[in-house]
Amino acid sequence: MPIQRMRKLQLALISTVIVATLGYVLQSGATTASTTTEAEQQQQQQSQPAEGLDYSKFLHNSRNHARLPCLLCHRRESNSARPQLPGQSQHAPCTGCHAQQFSNTDSPICTICHTDVKSGALKSFPRLKSFSMKFDHARHMKMQGVNCATCHRPSRGGVALSIPAGFNAHVTCYRCHSPRAQSQGRDISSCSTCHQLGGYRRTPEFAQAFRVGFSHSRHEKVTCTECHQIRAGMPQGRQVTEPQPLNHHATPRSQSCMSCHDGKRAFGGDDFSVCKRCHTGTTWRF
Repeated sequence: MPIQRMRKLQLALISTVIVATLGYVLQSGATTASTTTEAEQQQQQQSQPAEGLDYSKFLHNSRNHARLPCLLCHRRESNSARPQLPGQSQHAPCTGCHAQQFSNTDSPICTICHTDVKSGALKSFPRLKSFSMKFDHARHMKMQGVNCATCHRPSRGGVALSIPAGFNAHVTCYRCHSPRAQSQGRDISSCSTCHQLGGYRRTPEFAQAFRVGFSHSRHEKVTCTECHQIRAGMPQGRQVTEPQPLNHHATPRSQSCMSCHDGKRAFGGDDFSVCKRCHTGTTWRF
């Protein structure tokens, strides 16, 4: 092959390589620029408040929060009745997901906890409305050393029995549910052991029986199980039965005041001369 022709082929090959290299460089630059632009756009989107979100309060039931384990944000180091709030250590663990928002003091996320961001003034703890209570009477009554008096104490002058509620209820529960406590290989120290998302309607201490003059303190010689039975597997409000607050007109096959006030164990039957032992006031209040 002539030398001149060989040189032409070499030049053509070199030109092809140069063109291909330039094309790759230009394409890589465009891809990098595109990626950088997308990253910047995502950053900008994170720093912008989402449409329709209310930053005036924290929502446990939001899509992302609801799937997180309770102990990720609420760590229990003691048996303090009031749970420790997250964010006290440089906003951790909240910064694990919201680092971009916390880097900007003007972000609306700050208003969830602060009344004034610059001074660091905190809002007062809100009244909880989004937590339901999970409690199984049947399971607890099987435990050694646990009975009705463990949780319920005389209330309203002995007429009623108290029902644990609010943060003070933790004092009783934490006797067993201490930090890192285990039961049959299961962690029973987390919030989710007793609580779940949803509305809660607590049992009142003003039962119908109290309107006819019933008092727990006057029935101390009667055991709880003589009037109340525990039904396993029932919803919370129906786990413990209550007798009918009736004597003269009670359903024969049901548990009622007449179970004891039958004329033998206590006064009953048609003896209306001692009405005031059960009834108060001048009107019937059944």
